[in-house]
Amino acid sequence: MTLPQDMRAVEISEPGGPEVLRACRRPVPQPAAGDIVIRLAYAGVNRPDALQRAGSYAPPPSASDLPGLEGAGEVVAVGAGVQDHAVGDQVCALLPGGGYAEYVATPAAHALPVPEGLDLKQAACLPETFFTVWSNVFMRGGLRAGERFLVHGGSSGIGTTAIQLANAFGARVFATAGSDDKCAACLRLGAERAINYRDDDFVDILRAEGGADLILDMVGGDYIPRNIRALADDGRLVQIAFLQGPKVAVNFAHLMMRRLTITGSTLRPQSDLAKARIAQELYQQVWPLLAAGRVAPVMDSEFPLEQAAAAHARMESSAHIGKIVLKV
Repeated sequence: MTLPQDMRAVEISEPGGPEVLRACRRPVPQPAAGDIVIRLAYAGVNRPDALQRAGSYAPPPSASDLPGLEGAGEVVAVGAGVQDHAVGDQVCALLPGGGYAEYVATPAAHALPVPEGLDLKQAACLPETFFTVWSNVFMRGGLRAGERFLVHGGSSGIGTTAIQLANAFGARVFATAGSDDKCAACLRLGAERAINYRDDDFVDILRAEGGADLILDMVGGDYIPRNIRALADDGRLVQIAFLQGPKVAVNFAHLMMRRLTITGSTLRPQSDLAKARIAQELYQQVWPLLAAGRVAPVMDSEFPLEQAAAAHARMESSAHIGKIVLKV
């Protein structure tokens, strides 16, 4: 297939608010060895995109400076050594960057077939959130059936994914959210208890249940010592972001006396091999659940690619429930 020389894209003109996102034209990427090029139909919008736009989350040196960490579309070119994907395949993929564009290059091992029964719009919402949740809740956090699991931000893309996967694998799921409507959405997805953090204290509620065996948190700040109090003995706290800041005073005596574990990770800086391993586990463990309809992405809203600024404003308002996508 002959690719065009240039393409529509949205770039970050300078660090700042949503208004710094600007439509532009860029050269179409070419596949390096082990890569595929995807003509995107949809791209997911995620918090790391907003952090990059604000100037606080620089892409790796080898990655595109364009935002966008996930998308779905058709494979239009393959690099040397690629065997698992062919031109014409419909895939969704975790991207190193560059998703706010018509074409994007990514390692072939980070792309997965569109699950049976899902369209490209839904598939574009899978990679960033499902890679993040699976690697942190199950691979790193070791969640097991019957354990009490608390996820903060239960109505976010991460939260809606974590609730469904934890429920599907037999955990007791608790979630926090900031409104009654968002709490209701968490309950519909499988949470046993949804806690409106404006009205109730998640620490008291979890301690009354015996404590959380695992907590997934992206808030940070003063949530960190509160999470520690909410954990059961031998509990684990997995930190994946810091919406309220990464620095806080913690009494580590509680960790020693109660044998607690604090860990965490970010996805983008991990090696290509590590991401490929996550992709394989997802394909084996989670893709069958998606095909069976037991788990599905929760969709909030869709914006044209050129209205990426409006999509970012929607995300940063925290009014959304589930995923926001750009139609490319």
